[in-house]
Amino acid sequence: MSHPFTLRQLEYVVAVADELSFHRAAARCHVSQPTLSTQLAQVEDLLGVTLFERSQRKVLVTAIGRDVVARARQLLVQADELVRATERVGDPLSGTIRLGVIPTISPYLLPKATPTLRKKVPRLRIAWVEEKTDVLLRKLRDGELEGAILALETRDAELGDLVRDVIAKDPFFLVTPAGHALAVKKTPVTQAELRDHELLLLEEGHCFRDQALEACSTARVREGEFRATSLSTLVQMVAGGAGITLIPALAVDAEARRARLRVRPLAGPGAHRTLAAIWRKHSSVEPAMRALTLALRESSMEAAESRSRAFKF
Repeated sequence: MSHPFTLRQLEYVVAVADELSFHRAAARCHVSQPTLSTQLAQVEDLLGVTLFERSQRKVLVTAIGRDVVARARQLLVQADELVRATERVGDPLSGTIRLGVIPTISPYLLPKATPTLRKKVPRLRIAWVEEKTDVLLRKLRDGELEGAILALETRDAELGDLVRDVIAKDPFFLVTPAGHALAVKKTPVTQAELRDHELLLLEEGHCFRDQALEACSTARVREGEFRATSLSTLVQMVAGGAGITLIPALAVDAEARRARLRVRPLAGPGAHRTLAAIWRKHSSVEPAMRALTLALRESSMEAAESRSRAFKF
């Protein structure tokens, strides 16, 4: 059948829904505001529905508009997949891929993995986007990203039909000042030892915060009043005597060792997070994501061996 709208017009619809402003949506789409308004009016007229309520102060998406916007997003994602699939027909491991990564992984995994990635997938250019898990999942579903690197545990139920490929297990470590009572032993720290201690944590929204609390669920630890925005800040607060914290093994070498702090592995079967790559099912980037995951897995194994030798765990 002949469709009453173009993909470009759907881009205008999605932009206005995202920005809730015709002016900002026009700037995002690189067109004049009158052009965008005219095209949207044409879409509404052809579909016979009102997508947006307009006033001098604000723009609201109507009930039917929300449904149309959701469907428009999916059509645009599929159109993007069509273009990228044809681009990769000759070489699926070439071109540019947009990947998200969470802040508690990116500064520790990517610098070490970059040489391996260049060696294993030399023709693949990766545009990394660092965001929290919730933002990455939204961007991935909306087609703004082809894939993401994150920790599975606290968000596994939200992944739905997204494909997952595990990179590595990332154990948790307790970090304390040198003179702290928990710094005396080198054996894995138990829940009983942690009981009633105050634990410094990341701010709300970081999945590692939820994972740390889950790992200490039976220890009845107290949350410190301070909420950090990064693992680096957490470790520096510990170095300043503000308390103790947990960090993933991935960050031990860069953070705890540099600050001359004591680290002990955390005992228990749930004392780790699972690093994984995720992407949309049937995506044309699957061969690239599989190759990328394999390279990251190799780099993670090398880092774990180096860390074990350095800290003698």
